[in-house]
Amino acid sequence: MNLQPRPVDTPPHYPAAYERELRLNDGRRVAIRPIVPADAPDLAAAIRSADSETLRRRFLGGAPRITPELLARLTQLDYTHRFALVAADATSGQGIAIARYERLADGVAEVAVAVDPAWRRAGLATAMVEILAQAALERGIHGFSASYLADNRPVTALLSLADVARPRPLGHGLAESEVELDQGGVAAAVRAMNTRPSSDHRQRHARRAVRLFGSASRT
Repeated sequence: MNLQPRPVDTPPHYPAAYERELRLNDGRRVAIRPIVPADAPDLAAAIRSADSETLRRRFLGGAPRITPELLARLTQLDYTHRFALVAADATSGQGIAIARYERLADGVAEVAVAVDPAWRRAGLATAMVEILAQAALERGIHGFSASYLADNRPVTALLSLADVARPRPLGHGLAESEVELDQGGVAAAVRAMNTRPSSDHRQRHARRAVRLFGSASRT
């Protein structure tokens, strides 16, 4: 999956302000930008080639059936109620991660992140969620909800940065948590991205960025 850092064919209202090039905690650099419809073939290839554990974490099971309708839903967004970011190795252009939110109700959006195994534990998922949080707040969304496998340690660790209380079990090995986004904390976390602060410093920003929203609910 190779991604153009700055796509040529962009849809109306493409939010170029969310393009970023970041240095991760381990020194590697990534290019992050909003997804565009032209990414559909690369996204399909990434789903087909993903390891079983990544698919299990992202889709709460096996790989979905890849259809034109699915790819259109994943890549054709209004960048308001539905927003997604892709990340690539800034050197090779190889796609390495995707993060998205989809508005549910009452200003809450469901958030999901998938990161290539070789790029985990370097702060990429946290950075992408923070950029999504900035976009969400600017679009009237004040909370994130995440459904995930209860044994998904990376998601559990990410949520722990938000001081989230015990997740709400959904059954069948699933859990769900909701957090309320804090505008000042999110802004501070996004500003800190390019300075590559220490892990403890980043965690303090992340804890300010989100606070307990309450037990999750669906309408």
